[in-house]
Amino acid sequence: MRLPLLSLFPLAAVLACASSEPRRTGAALAAPAPDAGAPLAASGPALHGPDRAGMDLSVAPGDDFFSYANGTWVKQTEMPGDQGRWGNFDILIQKSLGRVRELLDGAASSGASPGSEERKVGDFYATYLDEAAANAKGIEPIRPLITAIEKLKDKSAFARAAGEDLRADVDPLNNTNYYTSRLFGFWVAGNLTDPSVNTAYLFQGGLGMPDREYYLSDNPKMAATREKYRGHIARMFALAGFKDGEARARRIFDLETRMARVHATRAESLEVKRANNPWKRTDFARRAPGLDWNAFFRGAGLEDQPLVIVWHPQAISALAALVKQVPLSTWKEWMTFHLLDRSAAQLSQPLVEESFDFNGRTINGAPEIAPRWKRAAFATGTLLGDAVGKLYVAKYFPASAKAQVREMADNISAAFDRRLQTLEWMTPETRAQAREKVKTLYIGVGYPETWKSYEGLEVVRGDLLGNVRRASLFEYQRRRGLLGKPVDMHEWWMEPQTVNAVNLPLQNALNFPAAILEPPFFDPTATAACNYGSIGGTIGHEVSHSFDDQGALFDAQGKLRDWWTKADFAHFEQSGVQLAAQYDAYQPFPDMHVNGKQTLSETIADLAGLGAAHDAWTRSLGGNQPPVVDGLTGEQQFFICYAQSWRVKFREPFLRFLIVADGHPPDMYRAQTVRNLDPWYQAFGVKPGQKLYLSPEQRVRVW
Repeated sequence: MRLPLLSLFPLAAVLACASSEPRRTGAALAAPAPDAGAPLAASGPALHGPDRAGMDLSVAPGDDFFSYANGTWVKQTEMPGDQGRWGNFDILIQKSLGRVRELLDGAASSGASPGSEERKVGDFYATYLDEAAANAKGIEPIRPLITAIEKLKDKSAFARAAGEDLRADVDPLNNTNYYTSRLFGFWVAGNLTDPSVNTAYLFQGGLGMPDREYYLSDNPKMAATREKYRGHIARMFALAGFKDGEARARRIFDLETRMARVHATRAESLEVKRANNPWKRTDFARRAPGLDWNAFFRGAGLEDQPLVIVWHPQAISALAALVKQVPLSTWKEWMTFHLLDRSAAQLSQPLVEESFDFNGRTINGAPEIAPRWKRAAFATGTLLGDAVGKLYVAKYFPASAKAQVREMADNISAAFDRRLQTLEWMTPETRAQAREKVKTLYIGVGYPETWKSYEGLEVVRGDLLGNVRRASLFEYQRRRGLLGKPVDMHEWWMEPQTVNAVNLPLQNALNFPAAILEPPFFDPTATAACNYGSIGGTIGHEVSHSFDDQGALFDAQGKLRDWWTKADFAHFEQSGVQLAAQYDAYQPFPDMHVNGKQTLSETIADLAGLGAAHDAWTRSLGGNQPPVVDGLTGEQQFFICYAQSWRVKFREPFLRFLIVADGHPPDMYRAQTVRNLDPWYQAFGVKPGQKLYLSPEQRVRVW
């Protein structure tokens, strides 16, 4: 599952990958090995186990398994200056980005024919790289857009402009761009009650900070961030040549605070049943008065849509009322600021640096901006994602890797199915429906079966802001063109070069992009125990999302409906309460703890996925003992590699941001999922009295 863009990259949805650097060896481990198994065979290639040098053997596994598996790495590793977090996942992102850079450098100088995809990505990238040209143009590229806002004569004109500004950038089921600086968020996907037909979705929007809590919390650190945000707004206006920036900033901040008060909370937004609000297009004026909805939908090109699903009905109604209550002049200032802030990266250096100072340094804690080439490569790989993806998989993703990962995915799906068959608490009626969902699950590995076309997208070498805006509008128009048409149940939502993975409830489908299927997440030279613990945990996690507190609401065809018996769902929900309480207890700062309810979907998937991956690995042994590597049993390798996949360091602002706005718990706590699995206790001799110890009845067993 995705998050919004943080400083430069989307945070991993599922699992922080382990390092792609060569494994190091070290002294013998001081961990108990009650069942040593067979020694590693002398014949054939030597397979490696976990990264021993990164472990901290002074920490007892039963007290803090994350630190036991990663403590020395955490102590010795310096974070790059352009990162708000740094871990094995981020290292793999850098590897992917370096590859993309190489591909784009080649495309930029290839002399490909005009209009070809290679020429488009090459021209887009080369233009983004040209910092001197951006500096020479200053604020001028955006001046006509600012002037157009200034000329809005009434609120009907504002409504139309807000519709024209709409983009396909919000998907709460997958946490994509959860907050949006546009008045509303928009998405196109299958209808919740008829997932075979593409439907329009509308969401709350309007905020420039990540979540309503940034505006409303009485936490002193949040209050300090609010002051910095006001200063950021004022400075952006000053850099654009406006007077009275501080007064404008006060008005905009006050408006966004009023917006924040009517926003649904992060946890409320995840309650899918509350989100299924199909409104007839003609009903908006009655249900959400205050905005000229006819003008808005004309501007968005949605005037012919008979139905729109409103994810946040109370917020949409309240935001529409604010349009009427707040003066047009303030709305124009708000729209101008967000145009500047969204576009700053494509303008001159003073605007680039000011935007980074708040969005990167204050929100994410990164002290340094990423080099220009990284920003250029990331933007190209995002806005022309499939065009870059074709180049990526042709060079970096062999068929052998696709086949091996496919086999593991099939094994883990089968393991989950076996678990369903043996659940004592599940009735036969629910079990049959659940097994059908596993049976029909689509697992996409590496890259999509059908690539997006960029025919008709104009990329002009030298027009940086224009290229970005045209590419964003092109994607919006592509998605809008799908409305009312059949859903492609195998459509991909991630590019191959993305280090991430996703579960798509409305399609009953999974995507595992090529860039995450790399050492050490998936490593042909690692033991099966390590591969099943790392990439297997990821695969199991995504399979399990089909049965978390959200996924369990969708049937095998992706339809939102009650397919559980009441007794079964009550048992499931009680297990969720127990798991949420575990995560509520994790407190990285004295004034802030993890929100177990907010992270429940991810923690259920972590737990069920790890259990299914363990079952699949055990079955893959065919009754044989797994090899011992560097004194580690197979069981120990499995769990250590799982914990090492969460290897990470955070800067404080970034970690605080995640706790407020993310549906995932921080990585170090996800490594502690092991405390709910019986084999972990046996593998490491964990005893009562140790900090992670749970008695058998306290261990959560969702699936």
